[in-house]
Amino acid sequence: MTSTRERQRAAARARLEKEMAERAAQARKRRQLQASIGAGAALLLVVAGAVWLVTSLGDDDKDQGTTPTAGAAVCSWIEAPAEQRSPQTKDVGLPPVEAKNTGSQVMTIDTNLGPIVAQLDLAAVPCTASSFTHLAEKKFFDNTKCHRLVTEGLQVLQCGDPSATGAGYRESDGTGGPAYRFAEENLPTDKRPAYPEGVIAMANSGQPGSTGSQFFIVYGDSELDPAYTVLGTITSGMDIVKQVGAAGHDNAFGQSAGGGHPKKEVLIKSLVMSAPQG
Repeated sequence: MTSTRERQRAAARARLEKEMAERAAQARKRRQLQASIGAGAALLLVVAGAVWLVTSLGDDDKDQGTTPTAGAAVCSWIEAPAEQRSPQTKDVGLPPVEAKNTGSQVMTIDTNLGPIVAQLDLAAVPCTASSFTHLAEKKFFDNTKCHRLVTEGLQVLQCGDPSATGAGYRESDGTGGPAYRFAEENLPTDKRPAYPEGVIAMANSGQPGSTGSQFFIVYGDSELDPAYTVLGTITSGMDIVKQVGAAGHDNAFGQSAGGGHPKKEVLIKSLVMSAPQG
């Protein structure tokens, strides 16, 4: 017959064995958890490394893509988000990233009053010329009217608003353009006057990087801040622009903006850019 002391000893051994088993199980769980965490960290490092590698390679590709080829410049086109576009915006896509920056190009503006021709130096305005070539190919300017004439202080005829069309063009507020903007080029900071008679230049909002499609032809020396791209020089057709200037305007834009719609209407039937020469 088992004594009370022996039963107590057996019970104590059983409790001890149970505690030891529980501790061993807990130790195994800790080791498994640590192993899992280590494996997860290692996996994260592998994934992070792979992402870094792919990103680096992608960045290299981008850098290589923006490295200009010989005789070309890289242009940056800033596309307007859909919510920032207006009914006056005409989306015809973006010009190529690369633009030729050697030689010259001829712009021919065929109007209802006769042709106006300008010469462009591609070394000075590679991106602006590329934009005009793209827009001309899309017939962006065809059947639009020069919407603004200024005769006092400045002597300029402004065109290039795609919304200035038809009989209702006199309601145009001059805010139309493509769905992209780009940086100014060839600023005449060292010229006086900055915009002499015979210059064709780009209009903008007054903020850097706001050049679009609108341009103006200077038919009398004009002292503007040198903040507008000088696109080129008129080689023929200045007599047409001076006739329009002499006929005056309707003062639609008021004294604050200056000028108005030309009384002698100028319809751009087509605008064509020649192939680069040289």
